[in-house]
Amino acid sequence: MPVAIITGASKGLGRALAAALAGRGWDLVVDARSAGPLKEAARELRAAGQRAGRAARVVALPGDVADAGHRAALVAAAGELGGLDLLVNNASALGAEPLVRLADHPLDGLREALEVNVVAPLGLIQEALPLLLMYSYLPSYEEFAAPAERTFHDDGDGNGEAYDSHPYTENARNAGLSVSPPYIGTGGAILNISSDAAVEAYPTWGGYGAAKAALDQQSAVLAAEEPGLRVWWVDPGDMRTDLYAAAVPDDDASGRPLPGTVVPTLLRLLDGAAPSGRYTAASAAAATGEVSVR
Repeated sequence: MPVAIITGASKGLGRALAAALAGRGWDLVVDARSAGPLKEAARELRAAGQRAGRAARVVALPGDVADAGHRAALVAAAGELGGLDLLVNNASALGAEPLVRLADHPLDGLREALEVNVVAPLGLIQEALPLLLMYSYLPSYEEFAAPAERTFHDDGDGNGEAYDSHPYTENARNAGLSVSPPYIGTGGAILNISSDAAVEAYPTWGGYGAAKAALDQQSAVLAAEEPGLRVWWVDPGDMRTDLYAAAVPDDDASGRPLPGTVVPTLLRLLDGAAPSGRYTAASAAAATGEVSVR
């Protein structure tokens, strides 16, 4: 069975994605800073696999992704499970809670945001790269070309013609397959969770947004340097999460969608062998199987 590492998996989007993968029979290595919530999440993930009639193995390792020893332990655990097909850099730090204007932003907080949102993901990628390269999807997908393809399109923001929807792979004709075996081609992928704050100028989101913008650029360069891997950096859109509540505690988040609503879009990236690129979950058209890339 395929193996995934998911950071920040005790709650929110990380936990929701982990539950969906466990239900598909994936083996998981999950982490979070707090041991108690992570233990509870791991129990739920094992139960999700059992409910689907699959015996998903779940290794829960509490720790801080900014710690090199912890990152090495995550990758070693994946190796013991048999390899690594998917690395999800989901753990995040705001840099200030609640968020503040740049004029008042603590510099130590900005350093923390950069460390957790940029440096730690690269450190984990560097540690995991040998395993990920062993599971490159490109050769396997040559055998599964399908006549019907999903469409990758722009967001209607006028950038469609200028944007190359397959900029980081020469195997574009096999990207976005509408028919794919459950676990063929789901390896060799890196999913970095980004934010619209990386591309929009929202007051008080400057520190966090700068860190996510750096993660976006880092992801783009990685995709260019490692064409044998799929690298996705995804803006999941508005979600009702503890992170948002900490960022803007006075805002009523009750109308925001739960993280689980984003998971089907992330699974389509996996199942469709989507090309490397920046994706926005908000503009995915579920009815037609289309995924927007920008």
